[in-house]
Amino acid sequence: MNASKREAIDRLLKMVFRATGLVTIGLLGGIFFMLLFNSIAFFAKGNPIDFFTGSQWNPGSDAGNYSILPLLASTGFVALGSMMIAVPLGIFTATFLSELAPDTLRTILKPVIEMLAAIPSVAIGFLGIVLVGPAIARVFGIQNGLNALNGSILLAIMALPTIITISEDAISAVPKTYKEASLALGANKWATLFQVTLPAALPGLIAAVMLGLGRALGETMTVLMATGNAAALPKGFLDSIRTITATIAIEMGEVPYQTTHYFALFAIAVVLFIITLLINLLGEFFANRLRKFHA
Repeated sequence: MNASKREAIDRLLKMVFRATGLVTIGLLGGIFFMLLFNSIAFFAKGNPIDFFTGSQWNPGSDAGNYSILPLLASTGFVALGSMMIAVPLGIFTATFLSELAPDTLRTILKPVIEMLAAIPSVAIGFLGIVLVGPAIARVFGIQNGLNALNGSILLAIMALPTIITISEDAISAVPKTYKEASLALGANKWATLFQVTLPAALPGLIAAVMLGLGRALGETMTVLMATGNAAALPKGFLDSIRTITATIAIEMGEVPYQTTHYFALFAIAVVLFIITLLINLLGEFFANRLRKFHA
C-alpha cells in the first residue's frame, strides 16, 4: 500500500471517529434539550418555589401538588445508604485483590465480582422483595421491609462491581517505587498500605465512588420494586420511599399527554439528569487526575 492510500485511509478513519463522537454528543444534547424544553412548559404553568420547597408529590389531588423535595430526599436517602455500605466494602475488597490476595484467588474473584454487573436489576429487586425485605422486617420488628434500607442494600450490591474494579485499577497503578521506598524506610506492610498506597490512589478511589454513586442514582427497577413507593418525606431508613427514577417509571406510562403532570415528570427528570451529569463529571475529573499523576 502506497503512502497516498494510507493517508486517505487515515483521513477517512479520522472523519468516521469524529462523526461518531459528534453524534454521541448530539444525542446527549438532544436528550437534555428535550427534557429542558418540556420542563420549561411545566415551570410556565406551575410555581418553581413550590416545586423545590413543597412537601408533597401528589398529582392526583385537587390542588395538584408537584414538589420534588420528597422524591429528592428519598433518592438521597437510598443513594447515601448504598454508598455507606458499598464504599468501605468495595475499597477494602479492591485493596485485598490488589495487594494481599494470591494470584490464584485473584483470578477467580475478579470475574465473579464483574459478573455481578451482569445480573438484571429486576432480579436483584426480586431478591429484595423475597429475601432482604422479610429479613429487615424480622430484625427491626416492622410490618414490611420495603423501605430505604432495603433499597440501599440492593443498590450497594449493584454499585460494588464499579467501585471494586476502578478502585483495584487505581491501587494497582501506584508505582512500586512508592511501596519499596516506604518499606526501605522501615515501615511495615500495613503502614505502607494505609499511609502510602491508598493515599497515592486517592484520586482513583474518589472516581470509583463518584461513578458508583452515579450508578446508584440512575437505577430504576430495583428501587421501584424494593422501597415501598411512598412519595413522602422520609424520616429514616426504615420508612418507605419513592425515588425520582421510580416516580418517572410508574407515572409516565399513564399520565395524559401534555398536562401539568406530564411536564412535571420532565422537570424532575431534568433535575436527576443534572445531578447525575455532575457526579459523572466529578468522577471523570478525578480519574483524569489519576492518569496524569501516573503518566
